[in-house]
Amino acid sequence: MSEAVTVKGRATRARIVEGAAEVLREQGVAFTTLDDIRGRTGTSKSQLFHYFPAGKDELLLAVARFEADRVLADQQPHLGRLDSWESWQQWRDVVVDRYERQGDHCPLASLFLQVGRDRPGARAIVTELMHQWQGQLARGMRALQKNGLVSPALDVDRVAAALLAGIQGGVTIMMSTGDSTHLKAALDTGIDHLRAAPPDAARRRLMSADSARCCPSTCCPMPSEEVQA
Repeated sequence: MSEAVTVKGRATRARIVEGAAEVLREQGVAFTTLDDIRGRTGTSKSQLFHYFPAGKDELLLAVARFEADRVLADQQPHLGRLDSWESWQQWRDVVVDRYERQGDHCPLASLFLQVGRDRPGARAIVTELMHQWQGQLARGMRALQKNGLVSPALDVDRVAAALLAGIQGGVTIMMSTGDSTHLKAALDTGIDHLRAAPPDAARRRLMSADSARCCPSTCCPMPSEEVQA
């Protein structure tokens, strides 16, 4: 029975968070009240404070986590299978489309502006989002390496970090100007960088290094056969 209650409770909490996210996207954080959220979600005041005892700020943090998860979910399934150049191009197009549709209003940024970026809970949400996003980009780059499409010498973690930084910068500029040119440039330049080191050349370098270690040279002459007595 307790497990059923817990499952039902989690479902109710998730419904409140999702409904609150819809209201906040439509009306903005500054103009949304708890009564607005109660009306949208069909939740009583006592029920709302049962799941969010600290009130609106706690609910806003829960919505911020929901919106952070949505950033990654909106990039699927492409972000999770970046194992070919075609999949990278599809992911690139999805990212551009997502932020062009979002326009100059970022729900996540608005929420953090309201609750404060310096709050430990808020900072943890952003940190986890960036960690997961960079991690999935890095896994995609390793998949390219495994498939022989990218140099095995590529510093995957560093390149993934640079690509994510470029995306964030492009989104920030687009929110200020309404122009997605910088976001597209960051994505295209990042993908071009992945293509820059031909994998065949990298293989040749590795094979040359292996040959130097394994093959005899003038410095390491082959031992002569011993004369049998």
